[in-house]
Amino acid sequence: MLIPAATAVLALGLIAGCATPPDKVSASYVSPMQYADYSCAQLNGELQRVQRQLVQVTGAQQKEANKDAVAMGVGLVVFWPALFFLAGDDQKEELARLKGEYEALQAAAIRKDCGFAEALTAG
Repeated sequence: MLIPAATAVLALGLIAGCATPPDKVSASYVSPMQYADYSCAQLNGELQRVQRQLVQVTGAQQKEANKDAVAMGVGLVVFWPALFFLAGDDQKEELARLKGEYEALQAAAIRKDCGFAEALTAG
């Protein structure tokens, strides 16, 4: 009886180490006031830079979440040592920061009434 209980505790502990899917990561708060002195051109350039990083980190996070899901499925159904492969490269904090920066840049662009700001809120 002790071995199945220990296995269950181990499995639950490893589940907590799974990478979060990118769409489940909330944005960290970033104040739009730090962009108050930016021109619309500077805001647009910074938005593009952050968006490129966001796409890259989102892809890496999704890849890690997919890998963890496969390892979890294999570990629970077929081969429990596969659960040890769940401790991967989770970039949740970086993704949350980038999402927050993007939202702050959007807010600053809207506040300055930049021509591209309407397209940001529509997409």
